[in-house]
Amino acid sequence: MSTSYAYAETPVGKLLVAGDAKVLRLIAFQQGSRVHHPQKAWRNDPAPFADVFRQLDDYFAGKRTSFSLSLHLGGTGFQNAIWTALQEVPYGSTITYRDLAARIGKPAAIRAAGAANGANPFPIVVPCHRVIGSNGSLTGFGGGIEAKRFLLAHEQKFGARQSAPGAGKRACF
Repeated sequence: MSTSYAYAETPVGKLLVAGDAKVLRLIAFQQGSRVHHPQKAWRNDPAPFADVFRQLDDYFAGKRTSFSLSLHLGGTGFQNAIWTALQEVPYGSTITYRDLAARIGKPAAIRAAGAANGANPFPIVVPCHRVIGSNGSLTGFGGGIEAKRFLLAHEQKFGARQSAPGAGKRACF
């Protein structure tokens, strides 16, 4: 199946979204330290991403606290474990890299947990922005620290609200 892509305009900037009719393969900021560009073989077609755009809109409107999208994580076993653990960090909460490593049973793998967090192919949807330094500091984020600050403040603002009906997570490995 061929890969399609489109762009989503959000309060934290433009996002590149890529995948096919069955699975999402990438969400990437178009500013910050991890900018991705469409590959030449990809087709510019927003049609497969209607549900992605709707869920992002709901999230930014404070109507959604988690996402129910089929994701192709495509990482190593360790990365996939970290990304799965990230999806379990509650909306409006934060976790340290140390706690994230401990959640997957690798308490000494703090730096590796940070590297896996930084390689997350689905920012916002797999909430890597909820990870902070052990001293409470906001540390690196592919979309930039201001975007991370915005996302955390946004979740604090809407934290008491319930998720949209049927919200949950689905991940494909």
